[in-house]
Amino acid sequence: MKPLRKADFMAGDDSSGPEETRAAAHSQEGGSGAHDSAAALARSVLILANPVSGGYRPRLLQDIAARLESQGCTVTIRLTRRAGEIGEICADPALRTGILAVAGGDGSVNEAIRGFQQNTAAAAPELAVIPCGTANVLAAELKLPRSAEGIARMMLQRRSVPLHYGLANGRPFVLMASAGFDAEVVHAVPLALKRRLGKLAYVLTALDIAFSRHGEDLFVRIGDEPENGDHAGRTLTCRLAVVTKARHYGGPFVICPDGGVTRPGLHLLALEKDTPLAALRFGLALLTGRLHKTKGATLVPVNSLTLTSRRAVPAQIDGDPFGVTPLTLTDGNRPLALLVG
Repeated sequence: MKPLRKADFMAGDDSSGPEETRAAAHSQEGGSGAHDSAAALARSVLILANPVSGGYRPRLLQDIAARLESQGCTVTIRLTRRAGEIGEICADPALRTGILAVAGGDGSVNEAIRGFQQNTAAAAPELAVIPCGTANVLAAELKLPRSAEGIARMMLQRRSVPLHYGLANGRPFVLMASAGFDAEVVHAVPLALKRRLGKLAYVLTALDIAFSRHGEDLFVRIGDEPENGDHAGRTLTCRLAVVTKARHYGGPFVICPDGGVTRPGLHLLALEKDTPLAALRFGLALLTGRLHKTKGATLVPVNSLTLTSRRAVPAQIDGDPFGVTPLTLTDGNRPLALLVG
């Protein structure tokens, strides 16, 4: 793999990039017209990566690029320079690539989908995920490959599934949105601790605030739409509410056996208590895959609902902070093509 000239390196607003990470390209002298053809566009890959994230793996990205190049693909590795840049790139109607690969965690994937949602172009590129984040729940959900060989093969085979996402106050979420204790932890965990300890940072933060917090009741109202079936118009009160697309939560742990990001629909998991003892009981049930069957837990299929509270309660989507209640949650209607192994 030959390194690019500085002019060929794509790195946000700055044309220079770290010496250890290079954009890889497969080019033909005098063949610039070929790059504008549909065939060349289809075989182009843009990899977006955050070089300051804890899971950043430049050697993995270079290995993937080399494998794709050897099969005639054009590959560019672009390092982001600021928060929100992935979304800006994906929202650009001038974006031209056959595959856009996000090297990161669930939050980075969420950012890409938010950008695609805002993109006015007729068709978005196919989305690929290179798992490099803290939890990578989406990768666990779809059993995505993690090796350079497997990821490159996935991009070459181009087998895709529809990725259906939900909306929280209009903002996409791929996996889940929640309000309550887990969202408080997401808001409270220090970024430096998260980068250093990964998932353990959430556990330590949860233990730190569990005995000092004062939770609030959450009031859930399921929408009246016929899509909500027998639960249309139902109301309930809980202390923690998770509205999920996915089967998994926090990694490999099953929270909703009937969930699925490749088909329409949401599920509401409501926990009636959030005391330290209840949190321990629910946590153990999550580890054994029986949370939805545990006393004090309610799991129902929904299409839309609202979450309100007397005082503002922290919320999160896909593992990142997302303001506070109230929340209006609905199923999205613009699925994206996601490559799978």
